[in-house]
Amino acid sequence: MNYAQVDFNKTPDDDLGIVEDKFQEFFFEALKQKGIENYQRSIDALLQCVDIDKSPAILYFELGKNYMKLKNFGAAEDAFKEAVNKSPDNEWYLDELYGYYVSQNDLKKALKTVQQLVKYHPDYKEDLASLYLKMEKFDDALEILDELDASFGVSASRDIMRNRIYKVTGRAEEQIENLESRIDNNPDKESNYLALIFRYSEQNDKEKAFETAKELLKINPNSQIAHLALYKFYLDDDNTEEAIKSMKIVVKSHEIKPDAKVKVLSDFVNFVKKNPQYEQDLIEATTLLDGKTDAKTLSDLGLYYLNKGEGQKALNYFQDALKLDGDNFNILKHVLLLHIDLKQFDRAETKSESAIQTYPAQPLFYLINGVALNELNRPNEAIETLESGLDWIVDDAKMETDFYKQLAQAYTALNNTAKSKSFMDKANALKSKIVD
Repeated sequence: MNYAQVDFNKTPDDDLGIVEDKFQEFFFEALKQKGIENYQRSIDALLQCVDIDKSPAILYFELGKNYMKLKNFGAAEDAFKEAVNKSPDNEWYLDELYGYYVSQNDLKKALKTVQQLVKYHPDYKEDLASLYLKMEKFDDALEILDELDASFGVSASRDIMRNRIYKVTGRAEEQIENLESRIDNNPDKESNYLALIFRYSEQNDKEKAFETAKELLKINPNSQIAHLALYKFYLDDDNTEEAIKSMKIVVKSHEIKPDAKVKVLSDFVNFVKKNPQYEQDLIEATTLLDGKTDAKTLSDLGLYYLNKGEGQKALNYFQDALKLDGDNFNILKHVLLLHIDLKQFDRAETKSESAIQTYPAQPLFYLINGVALNELNRPNEAIETLESGLDWIVDDAKMETDFYKQLAQAYTALNNTAKSKSFMDKANALKSKIVD
């Protein structure tokens, strides 16, 4: 775009104003050297051009970009300023100078430059607002944001800036007023209601938040997003039946993002822990999610069934959670212990051996592996893994006792009664200390 200004086939009334062969040779050499990232040679060639003719602004523009690559920032600024001075209405030169000031965090000069750029394109107004925010000129920033919202409608990037200003300045009421006016101006836009509900909740004004959610449902009875807020309010108000209805609408919705759905389900898991009579609704909601649950929610479901004593159901959820979060130590621990509890010793042995490779300093996995090997009647292998695991135990008498018991069991299987008794005596001695 910039090089289009250089037309060496014209008579000397073009931007460069020169057609001498030497000038052309140096200029194109500069472009070639910059293209192969030899920036100093590009600078040298451009300076040769300057010696022939100082007037073309593009020479200084190209010099500035080369100096930036070499991190010669002082020379880069001088070059960009000279390019702008020679061609003050060139947007690209101004934009490059503005970028330079931003890179150097020179906010005052960046502000002055972007104020010139605003007349070329309204997008620069958002940059202007951002600079005002960085310089803590909050009123100026809000004024620009209001202008942009009025002209182009609200945007996520501007709302991020706006919310930062409200948070820093503590203008919660002004923030709420802004959202209320958005609803007045555009009552059909659901996101405005959700934002207002969130801000009311943030201010602990649950009543207004609840009313806003119900208002959204009045305006749009088919709104699925409204139930994202309503389910929580219904739960807090002990209106369980309505809460369950809202929760099921959320998890079935094609409009609501999966991460929001799993947050709702996670809340409901905690609710069902205290109210187990609604377990069937929880199962149905989990099915409705269609595999879009996150590892934490699946783990919560696993813990729920573990506490109920339903080991196989708990294991199924923990295994699904482990597929999503394979490096989670606690989930892996639950899976292995449940394999032991459910007498699935082959699986426990295989998975615990793999866990030892991943967590070689975790004695629990050696113990689980030893238990599984004993139950599979492989005492020699059990002894080997248990003795390795003993080295990793630190200040855990209960676990050490369990290791000694398993070693005693392994030596009993080998008919080595002396060794078996020795380890059993160690286990009993530690057990008596724990009791004391």
